[in-house]
Amino acid sequence: MKNKKNGKVYLVGAGPGDPGLLTLRGRRLIEQADVIIYDRLASPRLLAFASPDAELIYVGKRVGRHVANQDEINDYIVKKAQEGKKVVRLKGGDPFIFGRGGEEAQIMADAGIEFEIVPGVTSAIAVPAYAGVPLTHRAHTASVAFITGHRRFDTSEAPVQWDGLATGVGTLVFLMGMTNLAHICEKLIEHGRDPETPVAVIRWGTTPFHKSVTGNLSNIVEIVREKGFKPPAIIVIGTVVGLRDQLNWFERLPLLGRRILVTRTRAQSSELVRLLERRGAGCVECPAIEVRPPKDSAVLDTAIENLSTFDWIIFSSPNAVKYFLQRIFDMGLDIRTLGNARIACVGSSTADCVREYHLNVDLVPESFRAEGLVKEFEKMDMKGKNVLIPRAKKAREVLPQGLEAMGASVTVATAYETVTPEMRQDVVEILRDEDVDVLTFTSSSTVNNFFRMVPSDLRERILSKAKIACIGPVTAKTAEKHGLTIDIQPKKSTIKDMVDAIETFFRENVLQ
Repeated sequence: MKNKKNGKVYLVGAGPGDPGLLTLRGRRLIEQADVIIYDRLASPRLLAFASPDAELIYVGKRVGRHVANQDEINDYIVKKAQEGKKVVRLKGGDPFIFGRGGEEAQIMADAGIEFEIVPGVTSAIAVPAYAGVPLTHRAHTASVAFITGHRRFDTSEAPVQWDGLATGVGTLVFLMGMTNLAHICEKLIEHGRDPETPVAVIRWGTTPFHKSVTGNLSNIVEIVREKGFKPPAIIVIGTVVGLRDQLNWFERLPLLGRRILVTRTRAQSSELVRLLERRGAGCVECPAIEVRPPKDSAVLDTAIENLSTFDWIIFSSPNAVKYFLQRIFDMGLDIRTLGNARIACVGSSTADCVREYHLNVDLVPESFRAEGLVKEFEKMDMKGKNVLIPRAKKAREVLPQGLEAMGASVTVATAYETVTPEMRQDVVEILRDEDVDVLTFTSSSTVNNFFRMVPSDLRERILSKAKIACIGPVTAKTAEKHGLTIDIQPKKSTIKDMVDAIETFFRENVLQ
């Protein structure tokens, strides 16, 4: 009889690598999970959907290196389910297409644990599509077969019907077949496949590090060797491969192959990551800031209780907007509390955040920095005006000092504070194994905390290769104080302009 105290396990297909290919059901379960057990082939970006309270267990697997073997993974799943947890086992591709999902489901069944299978977009279909290879085409073939290439073909496992594959199926897709590529080509030719049959080998398909090479059955092994291709890769064999020159759309994206380290908070990184990924970049999210309400909100609460006395409210960041208004709502009030106060914002992104609450913005300087706003106020008579500045616990004093010099009465209230978070294990592993092309900073705090949270040896490794991109002059100045040379800085301090500047840099420096 099933143990009613057990939780439930969801074997969720994470898709082939592009986080946009996760199913809606998969996302919902990640959002609701108590525990997420994930491997290297599941995009780390998907973890952004997880609850902050979810336990994340990394069981990364790659050829020759395992954080946890399959038995240990099974034990993790069973143990967490028996603790009454809702467990998501996040698996690359589809759990039932060469993903050992069937074996893990059997373990759950034997342990009396309730489970659900959530299919994912299999790499067998998605990777060729991103490489411009249609698996079926009326002018080429009406049949396709998926074959595992990972197993040894001379064992007692279920035999491969080489004669049927070689002459009876139009398109062949081998998953995990790189180590056996020579054997695969040899067997197909031996059983009647034309040696000139086109072959595509696609590495890290659908991800920003997608690469592909083409050849035919007689020469693809040598081509792969010359190019240094290694797993994970998919092998596609058939005349449809010849269509990729015309249909290859993904490999034309301007930032494809560029790895970009994003140091914004987890909540704020979405726009930057979305714009970068749309242009083909691979984003590693390493939040250098964690934002939370202040421990002491007495000054802020008093200001909110007396909002009718203020002539201006000034916001210098979207966080200031969100945490200030959230405090108003938490006190049982609403936006009517703002009364006749006018609103000024340092930059356009902050102004956009204010407008999301259906509030108008009265003043945004052309220069998106505190100095620009001070210059705008210098055009007005600020003597005797009451000004409220909800902001971070630690911030520059340019605004309050500038306004006080004009005769204004300024109240600075802490709306939020920032702390330095710990780095996730999977992020550390990526940064130790892979080079970073661009390191992005969107505030002085992200710069300072990057130097606090990243171990010195790892930091030196990143900085030895990465170009430094700063959103504006204040952030750049902080970076320079740490000895960094700024390579990329947009003319306007917005996320979109920053992404444009990164693309322009690499377009103009193609050899970098």
